[in-house]
Amino acid sequence: MGVAPWNEALGRMRAALDRLEAAVEKKLRVAAKRADVDEELNLMQDDRARLAVDLDGALADARASGAANAAAAKSLARAAVAIESVLARVAPPE
Repeated sequence: MGVAPWNEALGRMRAALDRLEAAVEKKLRVAAKRADVDEELNLMQDDRARLAVDLDGALADARASGAANAAAAKSLARAAVAIESVLARVAPPE
């Protein structure tokens, strides 16, 4: 057996190892991209949860403001009626 068959075998082995290394590198890049996508998804889900809580709080505040506005409007209406009554007694219409 001469040197040439060994050189051919080593060449094929190097080529196979190069292909294996390229495949592993590609797999690692894909896995890294996947990890980035997963991390971004987790961040978006966290943001969504925080925004949902903020929205719930804002809706509760809006409801409370609406109720306070309605109560204030009723009070103002009663005050207007009372003022009109007092004015009518002080200066009766002609």
